[in-house]
Amino acid sequence: MDQEVVTADNSKRFSWISPSTWITWVPSSMMHLAQAETKLLNKFIKLAFDTKYVYLPSKQHRLWTMTVNKDHKNMPLVMVHGMGGGIGLWSRNIDELANNRPLYAFDLLGFGRSSRPTFSYTPEQAEDEFVESLEEWRKQMKLDKFVLLGHSLGAYVSSSYALKYPERVKHLVLADPWGFPDKPPDSASRIPTWIRVIGAAISPFNPLAVLRVAGPWGPGLVKKFRPDLQRKFGESEEDDTIFDYIYHCNAQTPSGESAFKTMNTSFGWAKRPMMHRIADIRTDLPVTFIYGSRSWVDSNTGFHAKYLRHESYVDVQVVRGAGHHVYADRPEPFNFLVQKICDAADKDSVPPIRTSRSSKDLTKEQSSPDITLDSVNSQL
Repeated sequence: MDQEVVTADNSKRFSWISPSTWITWVPSSMMHLAQAETKLLNKFIKLAFDTKYVYLPSKQHRLWTMTVNKDHKNMPLVMVHGMGGGIGLWSRNIDELANNRPLYAFDLLGFGRSSRPTFSYTPEQAEDEFVESLEEWRKQMKLDKFVLLGHSLGAYVSSSYALKYPERVKHLVLADPWGFPDKPPDSASRIPTWIRVIGAAISPFNPLAVLRVAGPWGPGLVKKFRPDLQRKFGESEEDDTIFDYIYHCNAQTPSGESAFKTMNTSFGWAKRPMMHRIADIRTDLPVTFIYGSRSWVDSNTGFHAKYLRHESYVDVQVVRGAGHHVYADRPEPFNFLVQKICDAADKDSVPPIRTSRSSKDLTKEQSSPDITLDSVNSQL
């Protein structure tokens, strides 16, 4: 951003705003983020938990990590958030999912309170940097095998991790995963011209750059464009906890955000669609997709993955009334599904896949209209 400077001869020139002025312009810091995160976590989580930085020695990065119930002997659950998020977004799921097992959640490299390095400028290398940071984190945490749950971008990274390190994943759970289908050949023609023009104009910038450029108006933009977050995490209309957290997560150096931009084409399609590789995940590794019925992510991709992995366990569940953030929109049915997966993993098994909508053999909770039972058993 330029500022006008008057020289000694009264001529005018322009110079870049100094870093100190920029810091004043953007009302955020890592301290603000830490405060917002603490407030959000303490609001929902009743179980005792630890948070700390986990050092990754190979490149001297750090991943901000939450640990709950670490001494329990059941199968651990590892949770990977999506684009623009952090561990705080799991706050409505932690207590139930960690009730009888170790639970780990961390801020992805480049997001939240984790290190924000410069990623590679090719989609393959940027993806691999996410994957390798997860693997190095696993080694530092001394985890052998675990249920791996990822949301959106986190589901894409988790799938890539399962491709490379299948021996570490007991069950892969993909919540409203981003980056699976190919970009439709006629996708541009479906988008109104004015949106395409705007998209072309902003394409050189990172997806959430507007929050930072808006300076002191940035926090208000989050509230204006994502009022649904208050319904998920707020106790009243005056409760801005979640807005503060989301803003401070994304007002910092856009490291992971830049990597995400490298990995996608215009309007968010992945340059390396995961559907081309999903069949290459080891056949004995079970996969469950969980979608929100109102999400912009098409649940048909899950059923296509089921077809491609016809010799493997693949389950597709759709939570009624939930959007893209299915875990926060409808935490009760989401937690229920994930708990069933983890409980089965404890017994070296998988949950049964229902082949019809009949509820005669379901419990009252399973018969709830919150969960659609549309899946078809693809396990031999």
